[in-house]
Amino acid sequence: MNLHMREPVVETLGVLETAALLRELTAGLIAVDDFDEALTALVRIARDAVPGVSWCGFTALRPGEPAGVAASDARLAGLDDLRHGPDSPAMDAIRRREMVLCEDLGRERRWPDWTPRARELGVRGVISAPVDVDEQVIGAINLYAGAPEVLTTQHQLTAMLLAEHAGLLLAAVRDRERRAARAGELDPSVLGDGVVGQAIGVIMTQRGCPAEEALEVLRSAASSLSIPLREVAERLVSTVSRPRDS
Repeated sequence: MNLHMREPVVETLGVLETAALLRELTAGLIAVDDFDEALTALVRIARDAVPGVSWCGFTALRPGEPAGVAASDARLAGLDDLRHGPDSPAMDAIRRREMVLCEDLGRERRWPDWTPRARELGVRGVISAPVDVDEQVIGAINLYAGAPEVLTTQHQLTAMLLAEHAGLLLAAVRDRERRAARAGELDPSVLGDGVVGQAIGVIMTQRGCPAEEALEVLRSAASSLSIPLREVAERLVSTVSRPRDS
């Protein structure tokens, strides 16, 4: 079963083209604060910009969550999904922390379960490059060719630069995502009933500290207990409001 793909080309990106790719990638991800949305943009940009690449996917490993997957073509998403088995180019790249290249899947023996599925979908070559995002997220960007001998060792330099740049941009997205989540905790709708403000006031009184420090105390407690900020505030206010025995 072959999917629609561009005509194969063998040239790789030159210096100017590589700079343009990284610039487009930066522009596409710089304002995004959702990690999954960023992955979707990344695979689309890489597919369109790298010669010889017919499809692109990303495999992301996050602690306590299923492996994340993004694919430029939904029909190929299973090739990046570790639920179909850990024996794959992406997992090899992640485990070994180095680039994995197969120029022709017709001669490939490393992934006996993965390779037939890939070939059935029209994939004939693959490069997987490890991507380090932050201390909690690692992954691999996977470049797929629809013809053999299209992806060569020359493409590895482009893939390496793409992976390094993507790691930096995705780390920034993760940071914006965390900051947005914190800001959401202070949404006016949350503060409307005053419980968070009351809790901040209690901590300020008890510790003699400013409001910013009191808020950080609440946030730290919420993180340690793995419960929402508002619930921590409610528990604190309830405790200090409880009448004491005479």
